[in-house]
Amino acid sequence: MTGTHPGIRPADGAQPTDGTRPTDGTQPADADTPAAGRPRVGRTRFVILGLLFIGITINYIDRAALSVSLPHISEDFHISPALAGTIMSAFFWTYAFGQMPGGWLADRFGPRVTLFFASLWWGVATALMGLARGTGALLTLRMVLGLGEAPSFPSSAKVVSRWFPRTERSFASATFNNGNAVGGALSIPLVALVVGTLGWRAAFAVAGGLGVLWAFGWWLYYRDPERHGQLKKPELDYIKAGQESADTPTQSSVRWRDLFRFRLVWAMMLGFFCVNFVAYFFITWFPSYLVETYHLSTMKFGFLGMVPGLASMVGGWCGGLVSDWLVRRGTPVTKARKTCLVGGLLGTSVIALAVVSPSVGMALAALSASYFCSTFAAASVWALPGDIAPTPGHVGSIAGIQNTAGNIAGIVSPLLLGVLMGSSGSFVVPLVTAGCVALFGAATYAFLLPKVEPLRLDGEPSHTMG
Repeated sequence: MTGTHPGIRPADGAQPTDGTRPTDGTQPADADTPAAGRPRVGRTRFVILGLLFIGITINYIDRAALSVSLPHISEDFHISPALAGTIMSAFFWTYAFGQMPGGWLADRFGPRVTLFFASLWWGVATALMGLARGTGALLTLRMVLGLGEAPSFPSSAKVVSRWFPRTERSFASATFNNGNAVGGALSIPLVALVVGTLGWRAAFAVAGGLGVLWAFGWWLYYRDPERHGQLKKPELDYIKAGQESADTPTQSSVRWRDLFRFRLVWAMMLGFFCVNFVAYFFITWFPSYLVETYHLSTMKFGFLGMVPGLASMVGGWCGGLVSDWLVRRGTPVTKARKTCLVGGLLGTSVIALAVVSPSVGMALAALSASYFCSTFAAASVWALPGDIAPTPGHVGSIAGIQNTAGNIAGIVSPLLLGVLMGSSGSFVVPLVTAGCVALFGAATYAFLLPKVEPLRLDGEPSHTMG
């Protein structure tokens, strides 16, 4: 799977990606080391990151509202497990294949415009699900919701590449990605509370309203670093010193479809498919698993169900901190990212141990450990687009390509797990299957992922699909 290609490879003179420091004075060697500590240059970039985190949190509350409400909706509409899996996976039919267009939109129009309209779209779509009168309407609106949420992660990766130096990107990526864990965790008690008091239809209205409110907050505050009124020059200089060089006409000639020639891109896609296959069990089937297997009430489930989500939140930040720490201490970027990716997915496979757990407490322990490790790995997953992008103008497109494959798992996982559960009559086979997929993902990152480095046009050899 290696060969030569007169196209994309790391350019001479590009900022080192092996953990070494540049010697041209553009980035002081001790500015980012733990010993010296980071200079106090400002915190505007972390306000931007906080907004991203809140946006992704709301994003996941909106998409998880159906999963939490599903036991009640199934009673009203008499939905079988297989049909329920189809409705939940319908979100990913449009979400997965909207990733590349969403990434292109982020690169073309910028994350301010793209995220504003995307959030309006997904907020309204969520609210309308509360008006559904049958499974056909639910399935259709689920697809509309997926299309609206598609640009969210590529746009977020774009924001991180613009606002953070390389040595902070894994933590920043972990932070916005942790919105999925926090959103998933919060959706359980919040949606369960609204469902229990006002009914499942009101729960969709509340969740959708949050998305609309966030859209206007994002529009009012976000600007790119060079145009942000609250960003001071020391912080701007600090951000730029730790980033790759800006676009040039030669670099910009790289087309997104050229990226499919490279083993690195395909390994990223396959690996993220495996990460998301397990993660989407927690987003889709986990509520039904806990309620049906352990016969929990809605309110009791609402609080116990938060535990894996909280564990995943901690795992994401730990993964980001560890990956960035390894890079700052001089570990090659490839080794730093692989350590977190492979180790995280090996740990994710313990989801299969839930099938032999004698109590709900033991099952939650196994599931929490699995979800912790999944987001530990995901922090490095979302750092990769910024690591390998041929130019800053391609980060959104690469993130979209990676997330397309990752969310094909969103189509396959709930549908396949629903069929396996329906045919076997329990969650044993689905959970063992998820554990095996995690092990395959660890092998993918360990053996198929080549050197992690920026791809550029200079006619030198590079890893290609040849």
